[in-house]
Amino acid sequence: MTDRDDVPFDLASMRKQYRAEGLSETELAATPVEQFARWFQQAATDGGLFEPNAMIVSTADAEGRPSARTVLLKHFDEQGFVFYTNYDSRKARDLAENPYVSLLFPWHPMARQVIVTGVARRTGRDETAAYFRTRPHGSQLGAWASAQSSVISTRADIDGAYAELAARYPEGEQVPVPPNWGGFRVAPQSVEFWQGRENRLHDRLRYVEQADGSWRVERLSP
Repeated sequence: MTDRDDVPFDLASMRKQYRAEGLSETELAATPVEQFARWFQQAATDGGLFEPNAMIVSTADAEGRPSARTVLLKHFDEQGFVFYTNYDSRKARDLAENPYVSLLFPWHPMARQVIVTGVARRTGRDETAAYFRTRPHGSQLGAWASAQSSVISTRADIDGAYAELAARYPEGEQVPVPPNWGGFRVAPQSVEFWQGRENRLHDRLRYVEQADGSWRVERLSP
């Protein structure tokens, strides 16, 4: 057990007072994606965030064992939120067994969070290929070089694989889309917008999808 004097920070006393401005039901857009677009624009322009499209993707396998990682959001519309990965990665294997997923956008400098829960489905190959062509050349090679989530002996293994690919596909030459790489679209079933408030009395408004495709908004206690 570590002595209290050895702890570099007093975690119990670390806290920030959040903003006074809140979030009311009358301010919300008609759909959660419209509301997300409003907040995302603010996060991308005024939020002081390094990567506003960074999100924590949480999955669980068939036995319910969870895992989480940070992934970049690459597209969103009324059909859902899209990210790309190796289909042999841990997250993809989890989603093959259990398609339910949670996305968390931790916009701490703005005292905001957005939490999406929904079902993930693979994107089509045409959509995947169209996105793959927009990636920098090095990132395209990296998608081939890395057998994501697999165990490797040394860093030299992956550096060597990348070097071989760079020699085979020099800058300016088209790199084919890896067959085991592609996107997931998360169709939202609920989306919570969390706004930090004073005294930890935060505003939490959640859109919940109804059977007819409409959305109900409910307020959650902080």
